[in-house]
Amino acid sequence: MQTMRAMLFEAPGHRLKMAKLPVPQPGSGQVLLKIHACGVCHTDLHILDGELGDPKLPLVLGHQIVGTIVQLGLGANRFQIGNRVGVPWLGATDGNCRYCKRGQENLCDHPVFTGYNVDGGFAEYAVADERFCFPLLLAYTDVQAAPLLCAGLIGYRAYHMAGENVETLGIYGFGAAAHIIAQVAKHEGRKVYAFTRPGDTAAQSFALRQGANWTGDSTQAPPENLDAALIFAPVGPLVVTALKATHKGGVVVCGGIHMSDIPAFPYNLLWEERLIRSVANLTRRDGEEFLALAPQVPVRTEVTVFPLERANEALTQLRKGQLVGAAVITIAPD
Repeated sequence: MQTMRAMLFEAPGHRLKMAKLPVPQPGSGQVLLKIHACGVCHTDLHILDGELGDPKLPLVLGHQIVGTIVQLGLGANRFQIGNRVGVPWLGATDGNCRYCKRGQENLCDHPVFTGYNVDGGFAEYAVADERFCFPLLLAYTDVQAAPLLCAGLIGYRAYHMAGENVETLGIYGFGAAAHIIAQVAKHEGRKVYAFTRPGDTAAQSFALRQGANWTGDSTQAPPENLDAALIFAPVGPLVVTALKATHKGGVVVCGGIHMSDIPAFPYNLLWEERLIRSVANLTRRDGEEFLALAPQVPVRTEVTVFPLERANEALTQLRKGQLVGAAVITIAPD
């Protein structure tokens, strides 16, 4: 039996451990990927910490997979062996629930999430449903493409939910998603105000390099009111902070899968038709639109690369806010 190296998650609160696992075999409609790179996401931390319940255990984390197809399952005909594809968080849907039928597959009643319900990309190989894989343009290397598949896609959905009439955009939490969406917003002529952890001058300098018009601590008010705010930090009180900074009719979009509790706030902060929204997952249409837009901007991803065996280090640095841009795991042959 052919085996592969994988970083295995066995229980909340435990570090990943290197393991030898059988190479998975593609089922009907699936493809087998030789993985080249996989992005690291805050969602991985939420799974590690037990904040997202009932993951498959043991589990291979990772849902920003870039790889080459090396085997086709029965009936899989969308791609050919040798094609390079990306695999996102949303790995499959039932296609039959009320949400799928309404074009809201991101809200599917019976979804399959990569690196959560099924094994993900912190390994040498993975299987994926061919319907939910994206062809990747040659404009991006494996390492550059990986953050586009979640940080980019979820960031894009959050940005799209802010609406069209946005001249001033606030971004709270300037990490992987923010540095991608700031570039898109600037490309489309919007002012970007970036908010970071208090005293995080490195992140503030990074935001300026990505085109932000102003940067400051999350405790500060922006130079002018915001038409919309995107919150990528999983910090509930930032919702109230962002509401205080918005114009009438402003939109606050929460871009994470998990967030600490939002504290009580006076109704007058919400009055005047302000709106709070959350983003859940992504649709394949989001992926197609964003991956077509990215090279037009062009979006440039800034990454810190870690080999597979140092995945725990990547997660630790992400947790401590020590990364600039995105972290990407690279997988070299054993």
